[in-house]
Amino acid sequence: MPASVVLSDVTYSAPDGRQLLSDANLSFATEKTGLIGRNGVGKTTLLRLISSELSPKSGAISVRGGLGVLRQVVQNDLDLTIADLFAAADALAVIHRAEIGQSAPEELADVDWALPVRIATALGRFGLDVSLDTPLAILSGGQRTRARLAALIFEGPEFLLLDEPTNNLDRAGRLAVLDLLAGWRGGAIVVSHDRELLEAMDAIVELSSLGARRYGGNWTVYSELKAAELDATRHDLADAEKRLAQVSRATQLAAERKVRKDKAGKKAIEKGGMPRIAMGAWKDRSEGTGGNDARAAQIRRVEALDAVATARSHIETVDPLTIALPSTGLPLGKLVIEIDGVTAGYEPDRPIIRNLSFTVSGPERVAITGLNGSGKTTVLKIVTGAMKPCSGAVRVMVDFAVLDQSVSLLDPSKSILDNFRTINPQSDENACRAALARFMFRADTALQRVSSLSSGQLLRTGLACVLGASTPPQLLILDEPTNHLDLQCIEAVEVGLRAYDGALLVVSHDERFLESIGISRRVELE
Repeated sequence: MPASVVLSDVTYSAPDGRQLLSDANLSFATEKTGLIGRNGVGKTTLLRLISSELSPKSGAISVRGGLGVLRQVVQNDLDLTIADLFAAADALAVIHRAEIGQSAPEELADVDWALPVRIATALGRFGLDVSLDTPLAILSGGQRTRARLAALIFEGPEFLLLDEPTNNLDRAGRLAVLDLLAGWRGGAIVVSHDRELLEAMDAIVELSSLGARRYGGNWTVYSELKAAELDATRHDLADAEKRLAQVSRATQLAAERKVRKDKAGKKAIEKGGMPRIAMGAWKDRSEGTGGNDARAAQIRRVEALDAVATARSHIETVDPLTIALPSTGLPLGKLVIEIDGVTAGYEPDRPIIRNLSFTVSGPERVAITGLNGSGKTTVLKIVTGAMKPCSGAVRVMVDFAVLDQSVSLLDPSKSILDNFRTINPQSDENACRAALARFMFRADTALQRVSSLSSGQLLRTGLACVLGASTPPQLLILDEPTNHLDLQCIEAVEVGLRAYDGALLVVSHDERFLESIGISRRVELE
């Protein structure tokens, strides 16, 4: 039978009590489905429910076929090797012992002698040529993603669950993912904010505060359908609000007419121009008509209010992310970074970077570019002092802040607010709250423990702590800052960084992002 995933009346709430899914009914067949939505809406949670890492509060999830899961890797333990990823360490050890004549006969009964070649072929499919004992810790983020993808496909699953598979990947890596999905004949659910990847989908499922909604077609089709749907809903809301205003105005005019009529009747009675019997009949009619008119007006008003509420219920209320940064005071032309003849690497005899030299002056915006494994993150570590060069000199002449791929500046055991206080000790309570509010962490949401955050929320917290100080640093060092942010947050960050008047040193594979923030120069690593 073909692989499939079916959710029936599934309800699930986050640890903080927010309901992420409510009686959700979704089905995924042998097609490629993009799963989109704002950060924290429950995309990764849905994958974890499907893979049985989490259990729903109610409802049922049926999975047919073997699952292959690629998880987001943020603040994760990297004490693994390539062989560990393929669950092949023991089998490879047996082969090694056999090759040197130290294996026991009983060990050789089920040996897969082709295993090393098959693993190497899987790695090669994603552009990796590394030894099987290579620790993941010394690989770049993009290389680790490629290795995990290779290990995932090596398992031979029938249904893929991919959580942000193109994060950290260079152009070649992204093309490898696109090629994989283009030839995939099983089912796949792909969580992504990568518009190019979403164009390769057969369907889009959007998670929002309104629930889960499926759209047939790729990102372009979804965008067109969503825009038309939103236009129609806004039109319905405008019509409903117009009708409510008309009803309210008509009710007011009717009440005013009745008041005038009652005044005229009272004047006639006071002048004595109306018989007593007629006066009683007039009074009864007036009270009866007034009561009927009031009831009819109230019914019309309730109906109009219901129409407005119904129209509004189909429009998601979004609290926008806004970033406004004060001036850094960085003078034009001031020397910010000087790298002179630097050679560096994790092993002195195998340097990743050789004889690198460049400078950054004033509010320059410089991107470090190159293929996965070329040393982009290593350059940032050298600049920040996290790694010492084997040779050469590094000078940083201004204060700086850094946001790395794993958001390591955050303490997972502390709340968002406590992390902000620790990183920005000069900020008082009001300043902390105001800064976090600009990044959509208001009131009790700022008290969430960092370890409970989604990957997108984690990155947003890091951005808040780095950019939210009363006086921003004169140099911002950013390593793939948009990897886990939704499209709306990326656009807001772009706006904020365009307003930032300090120097930028950025590593990113997102060309749209680099173009939007006004990168003026690139340092290309071989």
